[in-house]
Amino acid sequence: MGALDGTHALITGGGTGIGAAIARALAAEGATISIAGRRKAPLDEVAASLPKATAIVADITKNEDCLAMVAAARAAHGPIDIVIANAGAASSAPAGKITPQQWQETIGVNLTGAFFTVQAALADVTRKSDGPRRIVFIASTAGLKGYPYVAAYVAAKHGVVGLARALGVELASTGVTVNAVCPGFTDTPLLAAAADKIAAKTGRSVEDARRELAKDNENGRLITPEEVAQSVLRLCLPSSASINGQAIEITGATT
Repeated sequence: MGALDGTHALITGGGTGIGAAIARALAAEGATISIAGRRKAPLDEVAASLPKATAIVADITKNEDCLAMVAAARAAHGPIDIVIANAGAASSAPAGKITPQQWQETIGVNLTGAFFTVQAALADVTRKSDGPRRIVFIASTAGLKGYPYVAAYVAAKHGVVGLARALGVELASTGVTVNAVCPGFTDTPLLAAAADKIAAKTGRSVEDARRELAKDNENGRLITPEEVAQSVLRLCLPSSASINGQAIEITGATT
């Protein structure tokens, strides 16, 4: 028997990286999983590796896609108990060179898409239920402090942290908890693309670029997706019912 037996978790961006690790962690505790994202092949691969999982293709920047995503998840596995708003993307440019399209796309994926995801599932998550009901946003340390050349991403992730805090207060009386998990630089395909871009622009090796990014983490190394997933899992357990409205940093920091 797992601690999440009988629960249904919806995870966006579930085909790779942190999202896939979260899907595996929650499934290991007995949760039924719906994973969503834009690319079918990696979603299908992750879903096939789990005991009870469904893959759903959706673009979370479109409200109609989020409504359809939630309907498909519900049709496959019943009402949703846990929502993990994980999907995200980042691009870099000096603030003066960020185009309106780049700004809108970054805000759209990281903030608006997170809101659309949660809003579409609110009726399910806030229903009366004996099991844990959770909303977890995957934010970033960029939601807690500033970084150069990623102003749109920093703005979006600050918005995600604020959204988690607002919903934590608004939904507290329903028994739903809402939290944001804020990893530092994590060893994901997103980071690999960033390291490749740094290497191409500076002439340094990709490994040097990865080491430079890792220095920003308090523990001096890249965070693993599995470490983030375990923090998310803890928030989803029945024993975490009193953790609400928090922004939980994962960098090896002591404060």
